[in-house]
Amino acid sequence: MLKINGPRLWASLMAMAEVGATARGGSCRLALSAEDQAGRELFSHWCTAAGLTLSVDAIGNLFARRAGTEEDAAPVMMGSHLDTQPEGGRFDGVYGVLAGLEVIRSLDDHGIQTRKPLEIAVWTNEEGARFTPAMLGSAVFTGALALDKALASVDVDGISVAEALRAIGYHGERASGGAVDAYFEAHIEQGPILEDNAKSIGVVTGGQAIRWLDVRVTGMAAHAGTTPMPLRKDALYGAAQMIQALESLAKDFAPEGLTTVGELSIAKSSRNTIPGLLHFSVDLRHHRDTDLDAMEQQVHKQLQAIAAQRGLDVTISPHWISPATPFDAQCVACVQAAVDALGYSQQRIVSGAGHDAIHLARYCPTAMVFIPCVGGLSHNEAEDVLPEDVRQGTDVLLNAVLARAGQAT
Repeated sequence: MLKINGPRLWASLMAMAEVGATARGGSCRLALSAEDQAGRELFSHWCTAAGLTLSVDAIGNLFARRAGTEEDAAPVMMGSHLDTQPEGGRFDGVYGVLAGLEVIRSLDDHGIQTRKPLEIAVWTNEEGARFTPAMLGSAVFTGALALDKALASVDVDGISVAEALRAIGYHGERASGGAVDAYFEAHIEQGPILEDNAKSIGVVTGGQAIRWLDVRVTGMAAHAGTTPMPLRKDALYGAAQMIQALESLAKDFAPEGLTTVGELSIAKSSRNTIPGLLHFSVDLRHHRDTDLDAMEQQVHKQLQAIAAQRGLDVTISPHWISPATPFDAQCVACVQAAVDALGYSQQRIVSGAGHDAIHLARYCPTAMVFIPCVGGLSHNEAEDVLPEDVRQGTDVLLNAVLARAGQAT
């Protein structure tokens, strides 16, 4: 079985981490920012040095291609993203991109040519931290999101995706989509399961269902010093009770059911005014669509009951849905065969996070490789991984991709 150059990959990861480095050891490369541009340019420099051909599509997805002997064949694709959370880690997303580059560098080292072409994809705005929805670039590529709608998405400053792409020079001309033989994505787990079970590799069988909701709570703004407590219609106190109910709801669907409120904003907030209007987000997740349906039904039922009790109005609207997605059995088998042959400790696992691979799995045969992250911590500047796990995960990626692409004779 082939193995990659671990120190070279680690050095690449550390060099990319300097782009948008934060004071506390993390990374900040918001999608289509100057830092994201710099990260893309560093990656492009490495790809050019490796003899790869670069192209960019209209939503800014960046592709690096290595020719195969059957050049008309659809490519075997690897990839992930370079954008981060505002206070993100050094490995989320970037590991999958640079693992793909290391696969190609290692094939060059061994003098191996594949039959099918290979491509590395850098997907635009995977995180959803600057523009929504998350996984925007892969959604456009796979046809899950219309290009014009994606380009019209704006950040908190009112800057659109189209404007941001033009500002950094990544409004490309490559046609969106196209045939893909298979897609493989290496990623940190972003959770504690592999580390807790002392496993080096997660053979990912699919992604769990995700549902985002937007909640609007309307009460009545009033003076904080003159309005008796029994007469108040306080939107924030009502929302606090709703959020507590959401936390309790997760216990009813444990252990797979998860609920999160990640955003909350009070309209026209003032220190001495009772909040009359606010919005908050709800993130629901479960391995099974049917259970997620039941969770959403309970959200509507319980939040409406709390609103009625407090004399408030509540509106709950869908924001984004990602159904539970199984990965391709043959691609998963390629990953499984690689890890078995390499003899690395492993287990099968369902992805708890959303990934570009989820969109790709509905478009072409897809699989993922997970490696542990220290303490299960991600979306945090303290996010960390072990170099040995990085190397082993990329060894698995290399051999799985080679099995799918075929070695030229």
